[in-house]
Amino acid sequence: MEPNSAAASGSRDAESDAPADSTAAGPVAQSPHPRTAAERIGLLFLAAVVLGFGAVVFVFGPLMAIACSSCQDGVRSPIRFETALMATDLVGVPMTTLCTLVTIFTVQRAARAAGIGLGILLLLLLVQLGLGQAAA
Repeated sequence: MEPNSAAASGSRDAESDAPADSTAAGPVAQSPHPRTAAERIGLLFLAAVVLGFGAVVFVFGPLMAIACSSCQDGVRSPIRFETALMATDLVGVPMTTLCTLVTIFTVQRAARAAGIGLGILLLLLLVQLGLGQAAA
């Protein structure tokens, strides 16, 4: 056997293993399959759940945070973190809901995106309740 024959066959093998079109290589270049009607209905259901829970957190979160059963008028009087509570409600909840809705329709794993978004909304609700309970 000639010493150069292995090198020559190695370069030929490397050339034959190389893809003809460099854009078709790898998992990134694979085009996603089009969504079926059932998948679109599922996405709309997920979006409705996220939108509904976001609305509940937006409306009832601050109300539950400042509610007080032993107070005279039913509202906790001195709220220490009122600005943080309102910022969480007016900025955090709508932005989380909007970002979750956009992500549901743009990624392939919509259920995971919806679950993460719902978890963040639940966390924001708990933060609101904590901020309201921290009375002066």
